[in-house]
Amino acid sequence: MISERHQAMLEFERNFWTFDEPKETLIRARFNCSADEYYAELNDLLETPEAMDHDPLVVRRLQRQRLRRRRERLDTGTDAQGGTHR
Repeated sequence: MISERHQAMLEFERNFWTFDEPKETLIRARFNCSADEYYAELNDLLETPEAMDHDPLVVRRLQRQRLRRRRERLDTGTDAQGGTHR
């Protein structure tokens, strides 16, 4: 069983696009943390079997998006610090 906070995070990821405010503003208001803190917690959550049991469609979608972003970073030849791979 996942916590209420984690359930709320998955629900938010399912529906955030329906709101008019920027996602970062909604994150700060709903979860009382910065976007960086939210995404770190969300990434950890996505690795738990409980999250997959709770909402497999959202978890799989977010995992695919994360993988796609990682591949794009590797394809562009930049690392996390903005440098270039050689």
